[in-house]
Amino acid sequence: MTEPTSSEARKSQIAREIRNDIEAGRLRPGDRLPSGRDLAAQWSVGLGTVNAALEQLSSEGLVVSRPRSGRVVADLAAMVGDKPRPARPRAVYIGGYAGSGKTEVGRTLARETGWAMLDKDSITRSVVDAALVQLGSTIADRESKTYLEVVRPAEYQCLEATVAENISCGVSAIATAPYLRELTSRSWLERTAATLHSLGAGMSVIWIRCSGESMRSYIERRGAARDTWKLANWDQYLEGVDEEFVPPWPHTLIKNNPTDEPIQAQVKSFLRSLEGVA
Repeated sequence: MTEPTSSEARKSQIAREIRNDIEAGRLRPGDRLPSGRDLAAQWSVGLGTVNAALEQLSSEGLVVSRPRSGRVVADLAAMVGDKPRPARPRAVYIGGYAGSGKTEVGRTLARETGWAMLDKDSITRSVVDAALVQLGSTIADRESKTYLEVVRPAEYQCLEATVAENISCGVSAIATAPYLRELTSRSWLERTAATLHSLGAGMSVIWIRCSGESMRSYIERRGAARDTWKLANWDQYLEGVDEEFVPPWPHTLIKNNPTDEPIQAQVKSFLRSLEGVA
């Protein structure tokens, strides 16, 4: 999928990424946004494009202007609503390629529900970085045999153990990670569903679909060392990205491009689909 590169498309992309940060809780009520000029420099666009994006967010009630403070995040407390209380715990696995918005979707879902938010990188990054250095690699390594065959399996085992710990306590859990191997494997999906069932829990799978253009924008913004190779070899990396992939299992597809429905609305639609599900 190829995205338009017009100022209108860039406006929509900027508005979406700021909206995602607000809905995911990275930007909190009352937080002051950077100046228009700073945002224009951050996204490499004109000031008019940034102002148009901020006006869009203002019209949605997400951003307000205050004297001497500039633009700040609006008070969203009243928008949260009642948190759903499932009859039994549920594990939600959120997968997608790097920069697709997995963490944003997970955080938004956690804020809507109060469920445990378990992000692979947050849980394991420090240990993974140390392990890679000890094994003679670097913290930027996420492509070598050392990472893929030695470190990655242990990394995902830690995440699975954390999911199981929460589920065994009766707490629903949201696990965010690429899951590029796991969600292509029906045997992994069947085994995981069976394990959760034995613990009295349900299972949901969410796949995030995002264009290459949008993924690169997310990756560049976060500036993580683990993305060094991807950005330096972007065309080669994209050759291994299947933008039309869907898991071989019942799942919810969330689309995260500038022209798509806001993430929070898609998350709420997902939660409605769980109503009445045991």
